[in-house]
Amino acid sequence: MKKISWFMLPHPDPQATTRLFCFPYAGGGVSAFRLWPGEMLPGIELCLVQYPGRENRLHEAPMTRLSELVDALIPLITPLLDRPFAFFGHSLGALVAFELARELQRRAQLSPIYFFASGGCAPQLPARKPPIHSLPREEFIAGLSEFNGTPEVIWRNKELVELLLPMLRADMSILETYTYLPSPPLTCPILATGGLQDTVVQPEELYAWREQTSRFFSVQMFPGDHFFLQSSWKPLLEVISRTLSL
Repeated sequence: MKKISWFMLPHPDPQATTRLFCFPYAGGGVSAFRLWPGEMLPGIELCLVQYPGRENRLHEAPMTRLSELVDALIPLITPLLDRPFAFFGHSLGALVAFELARELQRRAQLSPIYFFASGGCAPQLPARKPPIHSLPREEFIAGLSEFNGTPEVIWRNKELVELLLPMLRADMSILETYTYLPSPPLTCPILATGGLQDTVVQPEELYAWREQTSRFFSVQMFPGDHFFLQSSWKPLLEVISRTLSL
């Protein structure tokens, strides 16, 4: 696996016509996309984004503000935008990818050819739940459990929990301290995807992504809860691959 700074390319392909950047959810890393490389259609090169503070970057301090994360990503990702590119982000990853796309559009007049907002509320909407990132340990863990993304066996492993908590708090802080500022819409199409059994993000919160593009917009739902990214990854990836191959 080739590593480029904050990015991992499982199968580098100099002949690829499109590069798909994938941004993981809160608490996640590049392993969230471990099954994807072997299923991509020819011509699409995966580039997985690895934030500090997780997996192979666990020794680094995680970031706690979205602006800090985007500012760090801009100079690192720009050299990789040497061919048509698309962004996919799930949950927190959708917000990171969105703000990065806005900044690239504002600073460099660069735009993805497609933006895939997966399992995330449209950024202009107010949060429906109170913040949890600064709660005491047990209350914070209880708040995280509502997302159904972390197996119960992990919460029973005290050493692992202590290792993961700083990163999880930091990611939730990024999400919960974010303030949306109006800006011109993206100039690329947006496909918003959601889980049919998701109780975290409601369908109307997916449809609200329509306001963030001046181009084509659509919504597609898949079986599963907030982490349908895991349970329905194959049909999701088929839709993404097919969309980028049109």
